[in-house]
Amino acid sequence: MPTETSAQSLSVKRAEVEWHNFASFGQPERALQVYAEENARRGELIRGFREFIGPVTPFLEIGAAAGHSSYMLVNEFDAPGFALDLSADALRHGVHLMDAWKLQRAPVRVAGDAANLPFRDGSLKMVMACQMLSQFLGMERVFEEVKRVLAPGGIFLFAEEPLKRLLTLRLYRCPYYETMKPWERTLFDWGLLGYFVRDVIGAHQEESYGIRQNHTMGVKEWHEMISRHFDDRQYRIFVPERGWGERIVKRLAMRLDSHRSEWRAAKLLGGTLAAACRKAGVPSDVPFDIGRFEDLLRCPDCHEGLRRDAEDVLLCSCGYRAGNEGGVYNLLPSAEKKELYPGDSEDLIDFCLPSHQQRLGEGWHELEGVFGNKYRWIGPRATAHLKRMRQGPLRIRIRGLAHEVSFGHGDQPRIEVKVNGGSVGQWTLDRTGLFLLEADVPEAADYEVEVLAEPIWEVPEDSRRLTVVLSMLRLVPRE
Repeated sequence: MPTETSAQSLSVKRAEVEWHNFASFGQPERALQVYAEENARRGELIRGFREFIGPVTPFLEIGAAAGHSSYMLVNEFDAPGFALDLSADALRHGVHLMDAWKLQRAPVRVAGDAANLPFRDGSLKMVMACQMLSQFLGMERVFEEVKRVLAPGGIFLFAEEPLKRLLTLRLYRCPYYETMKPWERTLFDWGLLGYFVRDVIGAHQEESYGIRQNHTMGVKEWHEMISRHFDDRQYRIFVPERGWGERIVKRLAMRLDSHRSEWRAAKLLGGTLAAACRKAGVPSDVPFDIGRFEDLLRCPDCHEGLRRDAEDVLLCSCGYRAGNEGGVYNLLPSAEKKELYPGDSEDLIDFCLPSHQQRLGEGWHELEGVFGNKYRWIGPRATAHLKRMRQGPLRIRIRGLAHEVSFGHGDQPRIEVKVNGGSVGQWTLDRTGLFLLEADVPEAADYEVEVLAEPIWEVPEDSRRLTVVLSMLRLVPRE
């Protein structure tokens, strides 16, 4: 049986928290547009399953990101519930959703681990997950947790999960469309790129960032796992039809299918799966008072119940506590919370923390960005100071972004990192967008970090000399 630790490693969890903090690169309008499009798609899916699903209060969305789909359930479907994500900062962006969309109500927002849900047994009517199960190499552990927290007859609704594609050479990971090279975009538009790449669009960038993804599940494997845990189910399959290269094969596969369904096409071309899965047992109402939402929660450390005091702090008899921090209760296990949310620490330069400037040296331009997504441009050289705060071998982890303008000056961006005077790594970036650099560092108590980057470029009416964007430097344990 999969264990909590095998479902997702700590390094992957760290990467996911950091990814959500910076992925939008200061483009809240674009993010809102994407969220609105996803909600329209997911709302239509829920209505299609509505008779099978039945009542959904109280619900929990796992892997909720900013919680936009949870806001939809609360406001559009009049269904109080919870939004849970590993990233507390992503959930805190919900306040911007409420302002932009003029929303009146919000879900209860909880930072937590889908493989160790901080909810009591049988406490929820529906659990929803969108585009998140494939980020668990041991996703069956998530199924076990979902089944545990669902009441008898409760529903697990998941959507937008990738189906393994048979017709592909699996040559390399697929990037996001906006970071594709011109020839890749042409093949994509013709419906031919999928015959060469390994995974769904975007996997390249997330994998390079440290997020491990499970794209090994075909229709048969999904059905077998669902059947092991749930008593009944309904499916919706979405097969891509990008250009003539996929359209022809899809139509031929459907014509050869005895039921004229998309199942055969899904095996050949992949796509995504949505499923509504019912837990065994007789359905019944689950009492829920939003004013006493803590009655449904349990301590992530000892699994006992939680109470809430007059200061809006969740407390457990074992000593665990989680306050309301910007509208989010962080209910990760204590050890994970300490690692993923170290706060102000001398081995971390997080540009979202006001104290980060104390550890910066030369070469940094002014702070830019929005909450949870702040960054600084650098010139050809920038320096910083980090201090060892733990025992054992360490690596330096640097998060940044290569702007598309960087690639318009004849050469690909190149970065070298020196630590205490010695080079620990050199990288050539081949695509625009987010990047993550990691390298081992020598044993020392203090670390003088030097980041060298080129080519240098300028923009009209801006006197700054620019190379790349950086948003975080951190010392992490080698794993």
